[in-house]
Amino acid sequence: MLDAAPLRTDWTREEAEALYNQPFMDLLFQAQSVHRQNFDPNQVQKSKLLSIKTGGCAEDCAYCSQSARNGSQLSASKLIEVERVISEARKAKEGGATRYCMGAAWRSPKDRDMAALEAMVHGVKELGMETCMTLGMLEDEQVFRLRDAGLDYYNHNIDTSERYYSEIITTRTFADRIDTLNRVREAGIKVCAGGIVGMGEQQMDRIDMLLALATLEEHPDSVPVNMLIPIADTPLADVQKLDPIEFVRTIALARILMPKSHVRLSAGRTDMTDELQAMCFFAGANSIFVGDTLLTADNPEEDHDQALFDRLGIQAMAAGCDGSR
Repeated sequence: MLDAAPLRTDWTREEAEALYNQPFMDLLFQAQSVHRQNFDPNQVQKSKLLSIKTGGCAEDCAYCSQSARNGSQLSASKLIEVERVISEARKAKEGGATRYCMGAAWRSPKDRDMAALEAMVHGVKELGMETCMTLGMLEDEQVFRLRDAGLDYYNHNIDTSERYYSEIITTRTFADRIDTLNRVREAGIKVCAGGIVGMGEQQMDRIDMLLALATLEEHPDSVPVNMLIPIADTPLADVQKLDPIEFVRTIALARILMPKSHVRLSAGRTDMTDELQAMCFFAGANSIFVGDTLLTADNPEEDHDQALFDRLGIQAMAAGCDGSR
């Protein structure tokens, strides 16, 4: 096997655009080659996502049913009990998940909630699972408290390109997102950061979103790529669906630009055929969320995912294994 090429953080837009727009078969071949140099191509990581606080978010993200500014009428809930989080994590582990992600619909957590968040991290870690949280923007002290509690990953998606960002969100800036990522990384927590495609953006926005991540000082450890799930009464409810081939190109570019990152095939899988998902795995996706719900959106049933894995000869990554070579 050829040695994997050294990681680059100096990709140019011209290089990324040339990769994305090369003939589709050439792009897939290159992405699969890079994938095989860095990962077992027949292993996919299973993660589970739980909403620990739903609705009432002060942000105005145009895609989100949890925004208090959108018209989806999703009621706000309080932070759920620590014991329930641990119980749900235990079920997720029994179902084969090795990473447990906890998400709260906040602009940022309040100090009064930090003790409960720390207890959630402790409890899930004691089960032998990797921990991940997505809580919005963080202050330095909050980052340190989560790190000291043992948090493995922090998810904070940049959502789209810097150019298109203000079309989707106005309550915080693209720079705010990058600042949070840098703060988390500098504290020693692994970064999980990706975005959403199919929000009416241009092809160059998808390229620039990935380029922004691939030119950070360090690549994110996980890169979730979400297909928009249009939700009634949100500003993007009637957006035109993205061409599936464009979605696969996005996955492939993420794999080439960030060879050692886990590329997660995230939201939107309920609307993807098995064949499209298989093509995404070939293009370098090697992580999925399991369970029938992603925060407030639908997700394929776990037995369907297992049936697809069986058809493709894919195995779930074992706990403590990242599938890397």
